[in-house]
Amino acid sequence: MTASIVVGLDGTEQANAAAEWAADEAALRGTRVHLVHVQEPSPEVLLPLVPREHPEAWAEELLARTAAALRERRPGLGVTTRLLPSQPVPSLVAAAEDAELLVLGSRAMSGVAGYLVGSVGMTVAGRTECPVVLVRSLGTPDPQGTVAVGVDLREPVDDILDFAFAEAVRRRAPLEAVYAQQLPLYARIGPSVTPDFRVTVAPEIQRSLDDLLASWREAFPDVSTTGRVAIGSAAQELVQTSEGAALLVVGRRSRRSTLGSHLGSVAHAVLHHSRAPVAVVPHD
Repeated sequence: MTASIVVGLDGTEQANAAAEWAADEAALRGTRVHLVHVQEPSPEVLLPLVPREHPEAWAEELLARTAAALRERRPGLGVTTRLLPSQPVPSLVAAAEDAELLVLGSRAMSGVAGYLVGSVGMTVAGRTECPVVLVRSLGTPDPQGTVAVGVDLREPVDDILDFAFAEAVRRRAPLEAVYAQQLPLYARIGPSVTPDFRVTVAPEIQRSLDDLLASWREAFPDVSTTGRVAIGSAAQELVQTSEGAALLVVGRRSRRSTLGSHLGSVAHAVLHHSRAPVAVVPHD
């Protein structure tokens, strides 16, 4: 099967929003959408309209109905479907092995329904080898919005910036790279004890960020690129930045172990609270 954008469906409005986002992304990339559903038993309280005695028929109808709607709104779009065996995490990770992207629906932190939210969505986002995009059903993101990317000057960023710049090119959108520096505790006591780090540290960090972006600006001259240094919480800064973004890009370290959390605290917080779709890009 040629590379495609894989979308996990579970019947929720968040998953429907993910399918719509994936279809737009597939049109930008010139690829197709592959809709999948994991045949996981669901309590009646979560899916009250699903007949418990016919879950497979309901799943097949869900896939067919969603595929038809995507094709109707985007003539020429290739859409395929597949039912996956039980166990959502390994099934979704396996489905994404040859994908360009895996796209999932995401509720906010308070959400409790749907197998593509909560611990499953977070676990899948932390284990795939391809980028994962989580989409919330908050209306259509502004297509003219910025592609925002969180960078850490202490970590490898090439894979993250490569993804972000490619997305900015597809959307003909500006790109904003954000680095947030959390001050040490002693630096917050006040100017009577220690110099204001915002004056002494921020300009130096800004120069480092500009140096990092110089080669990317040269490689992507048509992308209007800005680099911004913020003093404070990286998670809070990126969540605020997401308000005006078409897409927010963050990174995570690739890990071979299946144990423990594979998402850092910043990515975890952003996935819970960002209003824009969030792309999680693995890197070494």
